Amino acid sequence: MYQQMRAGRVNRRSISLVFLGLLSAACAFAQQPSASGAFILHKFAKAIGKETYSIETKGDTYTLTSHFLFTDRSTPVPLETTFTARTADGSPLAYAARGQSSRSSAMNDTLTVSGANLSITTSGKSQTLTPSGAWFITDGYSPVAMQEQMMRWWLAHGKPAEFTVYPAAAQVHVEPASTLTVDGLAAHGYTIAGLIWGEESLWLDDDENLVALVSTDAEFDHFEAVREPYASSLDRFISAAVQSNLAALARLTASARVAPARKLAIVGATLEDSTGAPPVKNSVILIQDGIITAAGPRRQVHIPKDATRLSASGKYAIPGLWDMHAHYEQVEWGPIYLAAGVTGVRDCGNEFDFIRTLHEELDRKQNPAIGPHLEFAGIIDGQGPMAIGAVLADTPDQALDRVEQYQAAGARQIKIYSSVKPDIVKAITADAHARGLTVTGHIPEGMTAIEGVDDGMDQINHISYELPYFTRAPLGADGKPDLTKPPILELDSPRAKELIATLQAHHTVLDPTIVVFETFMHVEPLDQLEPGLNHVAPQLREALDSPPPPPDGVELAKARWAAMMSTLRALHQAGIPMVAGTDQSIPGYSLHRELEIYVEAGFTPLQALQAATIQPARALGVEKESGSLEPGKRGDVLLLDADPLADIHNTRKIWRTVAAGAVYDPAPLWQSVGFTP
Repeated sequence: MYQQMRAGRVNRRSISLVFLGLLSAACAFAQQPSASGAFILHKFAKAIGKETYSIETKGDTYTLTSHFLFTDRSTPVPLETTFTARTADGSPLAYAARGQSSRSSAMNDTLTVSGANLSITTSGKSQTLTPSGAWFITDGYSPVAMQEQMMRWWLAHGKPAEFTVYPAAAQVHVEPASTLTVDGLAAHGYTIAGLIWGEESLWLDDDENLVALVSTDAEFDHFEAVREPYASSLDRFISAAVQSNLAALARLTASARVAPARKLAIVGATLEDSTGAPPVKNSVILIQDGIITAAGPRRQVHIPKDATRLSASGKYAIPGLWDMHAHYEQVEWGPIYLAAGVTGVRDCGNEFDFIRTLHEELDRKQNPAIGPHLEFAGIIDGQGPMAIGAVLADTPDQALDRVEQYQAAGARQIKIYSSVKPDIVKAITADAHARGLTVTGHIPEGMTAIEGVDDGMDQINHISYELPYFTRAPLGADGKPDLTKPPILELDSPRAKELIATLQAHHTVLDPTIVVFETFMHVEPLDQLEPGLNHVAPQLREALDSPPPPPDGVELAKARWAAMMSTLRALHQAGIPMVAGTDQSIPGYSLHRELEIYVEAGFTPLQALQAATIQPARALGVEKESGSLEPGKRGDVLLLDADPLADIHNTRKIWRTVAAGAVYDPAPLWQSVGFTP
């Protein structure tokens, strides 16, 4: 992954000086005393655990022992690790990690070196191989102490431009980044590519101790670790990581982007502007300084002589798509969105310092950062065993402070999460509305969808909150709901009618994210429903490819999926506005699958497209600047090889993505983040 990246070149020196430099580094490594330390572990910037480690030296070897434990939404994630290496240069001899890397991912890995051979056992499968070139052992993002050992080894071995990390056999690259001064400490930054999907950022002090790590965990959620004395500076590390990762990403994606022209004329495509107007064959879309100035028949649009022409004869032009339930967890999502034709995203709940910094960086006119137009909903949760993130509100005053905090950071919406107390919902919605913000989110525990809407929620995420109004579980012999049996449809029940009437009266917008439910309710192989699964980066494939149910669970899965589709169909037939979002299923591809499901549920192809174009713009209050191909709107255009109004699957046939007048070729964008086009 990231084949273009290479570590900085070593200055030219004589062979003897290189030898002396390496010897000096090895001696410095050898003089390292026995040590111990602790890292505070965070998820979405909220402290959720701790890792402690110790290093014991015996003769010419040393052994690191790490105790890693955090609790994620009431589930403990423990990991016990031992690592033995040569004292002289940190070369690995043995490694064992037992426990978990996430709430649902068990880890039981051992690696042993014998002569030139490396024996590896992971998940009960064993192999023996002979590594070549520079190599080390690090098992993904955790434990943090192993990342420190990897960096010390890298420095001691002359900073190899590329090295292999086992057990995943990942090709890893390290590049220097900016140095921060934290409480008088010089923290030297590095970006690490290839260890996980995407890039990590970490910082070392002058003694090569790891100060902080900004990464993602095995669930692809934000994860940070900070050495105990510096935990109060977490926000600075997060912001610096965004900036350094965006800079690295701009270099990787340079080949995918045509330098933006001040005037761009897209000539010859069939124009389908998303308003419902008839298609216009042989059209011209004129974009100046990133804004559409004309769009219509070629015979009616004057093309300035100094305009750059993009010939699109035989193509179909539609507005760039919106993903209205994004979680922009890493900067690598930027190229993914653009490659998939997504030129606008609503981040629907993220880490405060990450999304604030990313929003600022992507909004700068001259910034080379690669990514779509970004709006975000600031997430607020309440205290509780399932709480997530560091932005919590349990009193009305706290709610007002949190809404003000997000508005100052540029949020257009507030997102309510599952542990917010019912009485706090009203405080959040009232203050948000007074400030001109809208409110979306989950229906908190202890509330119903109708109560959430009545209390001021303008939008609802996930179709699961509407499903109980249209179905019920059959009763078992004990008189209690039996969830092992197929749900009973009640599409015309009083409860269903009451919900529809409430949604209609309040003009509530729904964000079904039905595609995310398909990823774990499917009865066919997932790649048959979503062929994009076969194109994702190797580090993601295993985590995303959920297996179908066992034979005895197929009928129940089919019944549950049919109930969800019937609910979606009923809501659509009632005229409830919907916006398309993915909630991070198969990166990039799942937005197209969401639209395909809509058509399966009875939407016309135009209605499905509008759920990803004009409807999102209206829901965000930006319909004057986005959502259709009309003068005055942002120059976001998706150029397709086939007609999406004839077959919604054709939204996948992307020829070029135009974002604010900049033209992108999808294939290099996919490749820049380790995907196969």
